Order: sequence, then C-alpha cells, then structure tokens
Amino acid sequence: MDKIELSFTLNGREVTQAVPLDARLLDVLRYDCGCTGTKEGCGEGECGACTVLLDDLPVASCLVPAFQVAGRSVETVESTGASLADDLNETGAAQCGACTPGVVMTTRWLSEHPEVLEGVPLRMMMGGNLCRCTGYDAIIAGVNRVLGREAEA
Repeated sequence: MDKIELSFTLNGREVTQAVPLDARLLDVLRYDCGCTGTKEGCGEGECGACTVLLDDLPVASCLVPAFQVAGRSVETVESTGASLADDLNETGAAQCGACTPGVVMTTRWLSEHPEVLEGVPLRMMMGGNLCRCTGYDAIIAGVNRVLGREAEA
C-alpha cells in the first residue's frame, strides 16, 4: 500500500508519520501517534467519541482523511487538563467511558467559545456526543459545571 509522509502539529508538537494514503485521522492518532484517548465508537461520524479539535474546530476524526491534516493543528483529549474531566466526573457524567473523550473535547471547545451558546440550548450543542449509559442529565450537569453556568430546565 502506498504511503505518504504526513507532518502536522499534534497537541502542540510537530510530528511526521508515514501513513497509508487512505488512512483516517483517528487511526493515525491511535496507532501511529499513541493518542489512545481518542476512541472509535461508530466509525461513521455519528457518536462523537472520536472528537478532536482540528485547527480549533471539533471534528469526528473517524471521518477525516489523514492527508487533510498536513500542516494543520490537531488537539486530542490528551492535551486537555485532568481538571476538566474531573469536573465532569464529579457529576457522574462518565460511566463506561466510551463517550467521555468526545464529551471532554466538545466541552473544552465550548468553554473556549462561549459565544456559540448564546440563545442555543446546551443539549443541542452536545447533540453530537452520544452516550449509552448516563441518560445525558449527568453529562449536561457536568458541562454546565465546567462552563460555570446554571443548569438548564
């Protein structure tokens, strides 16, 4: 299989990897770069478990062809401080942990861009993160806690 040299910034450091032409960003992150916090849930961009920040925008890394990140910046859950995950966990937002990395990355992005929440329900903004365990109330409570917001009705 043909490979390409792929150079990009990962969690603040420059990396170069030889990757197959048809590699997904998710696979490069997990298997070539060792960023195993990024999880594959569905592989179809529906669940949000593989959410990373690509040039400061949340994306489903299972849908991004790896060659598209050449020269760009990727941030994974490994680049996020433990305090954010701890705040989420204190509300019971994580149970099995499959969705947690994506929830953490979406929460991080929302905390850095609070203006996107003006007039938009938090549940709608978190809609790209599917959870099979919590029923979402604990996740929304945790995200509100991180964002320093009052709980939504």
